[in-house]
Amino acid sequence: MVPIRTLTLGVPEPHPLAADVVTKGADALRRAEAVFREAGHEVQTLRLSTRPVFDDMTPTVAYARDLQAALDDAGLTYCSLGPVTSGVEAIPDLLIGNDALNLTVRLDGNTSAARPAAEAMLRLANETEEGFGNFRFAALACVPPGSPFFPAAYHEGAANLTVGLQGASIAVAAAKGGLDGLTERLAAALTEEAAPVVRLAERVAAELGVRFGGIDLSPAPNGADSIGAAFEEITGEFGAPGTLAVAAALTAGLRSTGLPTCGYNGLMLPVMEDVVLARRWEEGRIGLHDLLAYSSVCGTGLDTVPLPGDSSPDALARLLLDVTALAVRLGKPLSARLFPVPGTRAGDRTAFTSEYLTNTTARW
Repeated sequence: MVPIRTLTLGVPEPHPLAADVVTKGADALRRAEAVFREAGHEVQTLRLSTRPVFDDMTPTVAYARDLQAALDDAGLTYCSLGPVTSGVEAIPDLLIGNDALNLTVRLDGNTSAARPAAEAMLRLANETEEGFGNFRFAALACVPPGSPFFPAAYHEGAANLTVGLQGASIAVAAAKGGLDGLTERLAAALTEEAAPVVRLAERVAAELGVRFGGIDLSPAPNGADSIGAAFEEITGEFGAPGTLAVAAALTAGLRSTGLPTCGYNGLMLPVMEDVVLARRWEEGRIGLHDLLAYSSVCGTGLDTVPLPGDSSPDALARLLLDVTALAVRLGKPLSARLFPVPGTRAGDRTAFTSEYLTNTTARW
């Protein structure tokens, strides 16, 4: 069975969240997890998604700390507070020292926030251990509510349960047959694998008294479980001619299953979360413009991209505006989760100790 990357519960209560909302959410997620595990599924993470906090209040550092404490007491390590459109400069203060919290900034229709977002990324790089605070912050454009994946997730409406898969291995198997028929093979394989997950999630949601919000079939990679490997079954090398065509075919397969989907439901190409992508980045086989081109036909935009720590806020802001322009022009959700690596210059190798990241080269 394909691993379940996340079970995410969207809670409708406004901020400030009472501790019992967090406790009840954690209890519901654990009940859901138990059902999935009993059915033989690996469940990797449990996550809480809330309304955009800045829609309800101007959050203080004290509130962030109280929320972190409530999450700690409930045993939850992931909580998304949604996108902001103003007050971006406060985001680092809310995230630093509160490792369960995630926040984003929305840039579509709000491009003046690009420079403050870039400055926030640099602060998180320099004021969190190994710059890992940027794992919990991203800039969004045209991203709707309801995604199970972080940091982009935020909630709207009645309480719901969503599911995110780690399905890179399904894409790899489908790619072994070549580009011809790839869309159809992937759609069939995903339907076979995910349909039982959907039925189980619908049952669990009903038992919890919440809506089932859908499944995000994005084949999220995890280190050696690589989406890049699916491309290389066909192109021989990620970034070689044909890479864009493979991205388009895989995305078409993800979006033609007929299952109730949510979130990006497209390819994720997180450079440092995928050993193949990290290697090709280090070799110079792919760059920022390549990743943007692939984003035009697939998924999430720029993700865990290692940039030099001495990058200027202006350069980062311009890159965020490129992502925003593409999202707005194409009317598709994109995000940018960038990693200015503290203490590095272009060409330096990263030295992350996190099990979630593959070390590679920091560069533009």
